[in-house]
Amino acid sequence: MNPAATVTPIPHPPSADPGREPLFSARGLTKIYPSGETEIRALDGIDLDLYPGELIVLLGASGSGKSTLLNILGGLDTPTSGTLTYRGRDLTGADEGTLTRFRRDSVGFIFQFYNLIPSLTARENVALITEIARNPMTPNAALALVQLTDRADHFPSQMSGGQQQRVAVARAIAKQPEVLLCDEPTGALDVKTGISVLEAIERANLELGTLTVLITHNAVLADMADRIIHLSDGTIVAISENKTRRPVRSLAW
Repeated sequence: MNPAATVTPIPHPPSADPGREPLFSARGLTKIYPSGETEIRALDGIDLDLYPGELIVLLGASGSGKSTLLNILGGLDTPTSGTLTYRGRDLTGADEGTLTRFRRDSVGFIFQFYNLIPSLTARENVALITEIARNPMTPNAALALVQLTDRADHFPSQMSGGQQQRVAVARAIAKQPEVLLCDEPTGALDVKTGISVLEAIERANLELGTLTVLITHNAVLADMADRIIHLSDGTIVAISENKTRRPVRSLAW
């Protein structure tokens, strides 16, 4: 979809400018998995800073290290070596209790599959998060942000795939996290439905100022990002930057 109408670009966030303190700082980040008599280096010396308010696209083929990096950023996995700090606090050697609190208080996750509880309505699925978060928005406010107010009392079986994924977005952002990590959130959706989900993620990034990291192998999404981090064989091979972002609906689908 590439409308002929004039596109209003989205400015680069000031928080990503040089001299600002990064939210995440990784140095020499390595992840090695044993495989029989050999080993798989899923990450091989990653150096990276990520800033508040940025929308980052991690771009690379399957096996390039995107998901491993995302999981370590989110405290779902730990590196084999190297350091990772969040607001200057070292996460590298953190115990499981510390990582659990970090995930609960600071990180929202969106995965390819929605992971909604079938017996709960959209509002109730979101409330699962708001009941344990430190400073949540209401479930209704989170659903409004993803334009699903009219589906608040519907069960997952009564919603389309795109609507279910937008409920998953609402659930992730309802805690008002500083970090939103998205692992192929449109991988199971058609283009039209995927656009609606990406617009919900874009809206959350802009309105909440959440650092948003989005995994994809689809190069079309590069134009919606502030920075694009290209990975291959566990290493960063290039980092490119958009001075202005294109709104999701204006991308050349």
